Amino acid sequence: MKVAIVHYWLVSHRGGEKVLEALLDIWPEADIFTHVYDPEAVSPKLRDRVVRTTFIQKLPWAKKLYKKYLPLMPFALELLDLTQYELVISSESGPAKGILVNPQALHICYCHSPMRYIWDQFHLYRANSGLITRLAMNLLLPVLRLWDFSSAARVDQFIANSAFVAARISKYYRRDAVVIHPPVDVDSFVISPQVDDYYLAFGQLVRYKRFDLAVQAFNRMGKRLIVVGTGEEEKRLREIAGPTIEFLGSQKDGRVRSLLSHCRALIFPGEEDFGIVPVEAMASGRPVIAYGRGGALETVVHRRTGLLFGEQTVESLCDAVSVFEATEESFDPLYIRGHAEKFRPEVFAEKILTLVVESSRKD
Repeated sequence: MKVAIVHYWLVSHRGGEKVLEALLDIWPEADIFTHVYDPEAVSPKLRDRVVRTTFIQKLPWAKKLYKKYLPLMPFALELLDLTQYELVISSESGPAKGILVNPQALHICYCHSPMRYIWDQFHLYRANSGLITRLAMNLLLPVLRLWDFSSAARVDQFIANSAFVAARISKYYRRDAVVIHPPVDVDSFVISPQVDDYYLAFGQLVRYKRFDLAVQAFNRMGKRLIVVGTGEEEKRLREIAGPTIEFLGSQKDGRVRSLLSHCRALIFPGEEDFGIVPVEAMASGRPVIAYGRGGALETVVHRRTGLLFGEQTVESLCDAVSVFEATEESFDPLYIRGHAEKFRPEVFAEKILTLVVESSRKD
């Protein structure tokens, strides 16, 4: 079977790229297509592969301004010639599923999220954009929504990375989706015999992840918080941070694993579609204090592998930290690690292959 994997863009190494790597473990000979590719920003595993790009790659400053070219991406996708492939897997968070495939081919879309900036988080992105960007969004995004909805009909089978995303696929695309959680390389993480006196917040520093809640809460409590990551919110977060907040910027994987295994708990204040970082923390035997919405409901077991707080407020997060510290001895690192085992790559691969076989029979 000749396989193509279409990933939205390859300009960082985050959860979507880890899923792409897992798909390549299943189909090592698969060809990779994407809109924009920055070899310096991805893992060596992806860097060693041949990656084909759309014409977006050739546009000025595409590696930095790729989202500005969003309205052109539907045209770019449809120019890709995928007629020789029998299985096409689109990895969707930005535009990827809108490719045109051979009528006999099977097209499966692994959806990390319907595009947030044109659907459920449109007003948030618009409110935090400049005047020219807002005007462009008002003009272009209604057309892009129509294309995004209609292109969902080109997919033979949707896979959602969580039940939370499956509900959004149903809402925006009117399609059913099978839930297969992303894989986590559990074996790369270890339980440390020593836990240090700090909490950890880790991820891309963007507004919807609500790292501002963590910074404000730990300012108020006067407790030590280490923040790992970079992004558009970094400057603002540094400005509001008190003396107990430490920013480390981007860190290599080994350093991140060490920080996860030694922290008292991971702080996860955003509403995520799934959230691989909490599972990585649990693979390290560490509890997670998370906002009780979205993917966290599918990964964190309240009072067993962490705590879920009910409101995205400083007060609610502070209360959760207080409850955690009063019950900290009740969290068993071995039990927490055992829960993370459910997300092993082998489980992901088995479910993906089973679905492809079943979908091929239907097709």
